Amino acid sequence: MTRSTTAPPRPARRDLVKAFAASLSGTSLEWYDFAAYSAASALVFGHLFFPSHDPLSGTLLAFSTYAVGYVSRPLGGFVFGRLGDVLGRKQVLVTTLLLTGISTALIGLLPTHSQVGALGAVLLVLLRFAQGVGIGGEWGGAVLLSSEFGSRRRRGFWASAAQVGPPAGNLLANGVLAGLAAVLPEQQFLSWGWRVAFLLSAVLVVFGLWIRVRLEETPVFRELQAKGEQAGAPLREVFTREPRALVAAILSRVGPDVLYALFTVFVLTYATQELGMPKSWAVAGVMLGSALQVGLIPAAGALSDRLGRRAVYAVGAIGAGAWPFVFFPLVGGGSAALLVVGIVIGLVWHSLMYGPQAAFVAEQFSPALRYTGCSLAYTLAGIIGGALAPLLFTSLFAHFGSWLAPACYLGGTCVVTLVGLALGRSR
Repeated sequence: MTRSTTAPPRPARRDLVKAFAASLSGTSLEWYDFAAYSAASALVFGHLFFPSHDPLSGTLLAFSTYAVGYVSRPLGGFVFGRLGDVLGRKQVLVTTLLLTGISTALIGLLPTHSQVGALGAVLLVLLRFAQGVGIGGEWGGAVLLSSEFGSRRRRGFWASAAQVGPPAGNLLANGVLAGLAAVLPEQQFLSWGWRVAFLLSAVLVVFGLWIRVRLEETPVFRELQAKGEQAGAPLREVFTREPRALVAAILSRVGPDVLYALFTVFVLTYATQELGMPKSWAVAGVMLGSALQVGLIPAAGALSDRLGRRAVYAVGAIGAGAWPFVFFPLVGGGSAALLVVGIVIGLVWHSLMYGPQAAFVAEQFSPALRYTGCSLAYTLAGIIGGALAPLLFTSLFAHFGSWLAPACYLGGTCVVTLVGLALGRSR
């Protein structure tokens, strides 16, 4: 029997490396924006765009624009996920990178309330909405860009490129902000220094575009085109033909998102307000853990190629669900060293889930529906997981006055993730 002429040739290793870099650059931009916007909302946006006699009210209004970025992500998942399955991965990913990057850079050029009144706040919200739309279409395509170039036997490793974005983006954003705060007087930082952090995102956009426009379409999509097997209505087909895959992918993502919120967001408040420790120690733990994750996440993805996605993912979920019941008593004595160690171990459990996650989610869907399915799973899980987790952690702790409630909440979401793994299919 002769080989089919429509089968794509095996990609050269340089194409695999370029696909890995293209995927990593996009998600790094996303999480660079995430970290920079979070800090700016707490430090400067309330004063500059939502002035009020009550500083807390201004800060809360600033954080409301932060939430807009989560609310708009499903729209990006619906729009760009569909286009990615109809037009191709590469073309859509160039668009999402431009949309996210330009919106982020424009925030650094916005006039403030003192210059244009309420118009500044309106523009900030619109740009944040545009960021969310672009980000909603970025993750699914970034996963496919690297995984569909890589071999099936090493898909866990190649797909993990998109997962390295969060720690890389956090490290980059915090490094830039820390550097600006160190070299600029406070008045200059509030006046113009904060803008530099947003304008620098243009560097990542240029680098990402340079790689993506030079990269060919993925072999999987080229084969779909050659056979004429692209989905005609991918949104409808995901919900009607592959609902179990969508549910499994969404549930599998909830636990990791909630765990990440605990050990990168809530822990900062807990360490300072409950333990009375300097915030710098908690930040040091997050930074050290993020630095380790840059290597641990691809390692966990590669391990899932050998042991199976669900096995590695499940070990991480079980460890993540149990760790808060060790972590909170461990740091209760106020030891800074134990706080740092506890945060790092928490992010190690996260790496064991996050490394195989991209490949696991992509493998739930048929090739013709992968971009749509991955995008919907990412954005919908982000709302019920990462978007609500910091608020729920804070509310539960305030209501019950004990770490047990937040720990049980995280444990419950890890059980949800295990259910998603059980519902999902193996590669």
